[in-house]
Amino acid sequence: MLRMLLCLFAVLLAQSGTAGPLRVAMEGQFPPFEELDAQGNLVGFNVDIARALCQRMQRECELQRFAWDDLIPALDAGRADLILASMSITAARAERVDFTARYAQTPAFFFARKGHINQMLITPRRIAGKRVGVQQGTTYERFLEARFAEHVQLLRYPSAAQAYRALAGGELDLVLDDAVSGYFGFLLTELGRDFEQVGGPVVAPQFFGQGQGIAVRKGDDELRQQLDRALAAILADGTHKRIEKRYFKQFSVY
Repeated sequence: MLRMLLCLFAVLLAQSGTAGPLRVAMEGQFPPFEELDAQGNLVGFNVDIARALCQRMQRECELQRFAWDDLIPALDAGRADLILASMSITAARAERVDFTARYAQTPAFFFARKGHINQMLITPRRIAGKRVGVQQGTTYERFLEARFAEHVQLLRYPSAAQAYRALAGGELDLVLDDAVSGYFGFLLTELGRDFEQVGGPVVAPQFFGQGQGIAVRKGDDELRQQLDRALAAILADGTHKRIEKRYFKQFSVY
């Protein structure tokens, strides 16, 4: 019996010794969810959530940056263990990855120069002929392609930041983006001081899903379940709320 227990202990010790850090993929260009500080380090809501989950799971976090379009391919190729990058849970994505329960949920909004778009509700015909920017590969792009592309000039950019720079430079009339990211990452910056949210929140669950989740490789049920348990724990003990208030004093992102 003692010999069996010693063998079991040896196996568990070997497993714990070989378990490397969790490689967390994110874009790093979506403030205040994730961005680079002056020293080039990833900071933001998603970063702190990732670290809180890793702490709960007693694993180290290794944060990795990928272009948005490379996030799922990097996961598939085994270069990352999970994606924590404000990725909306949609049926199309669920065919490629498995998602945890949602950890955040924020609406979409259009952004434009102040006084340029005076519409209470943005519809394709009301902004017909306008130049609308969006980050490529996102649910916002798919929404615009399905609902607006026949009526507007749709322009795609590698990142939301590039779309906002084009908007500020007069190359666009509107940008569709996450409401919180647009507010903090654009409107509160020097670049966005002459701009505003226009229309109402854009609600389309068939495109935007039921919130943002953490993506893992298809069939990696063990990691998904571990993440779900850790997420439930930080929601229950107030850690998630404390992180939320650190970045979004006037917003709720869950």
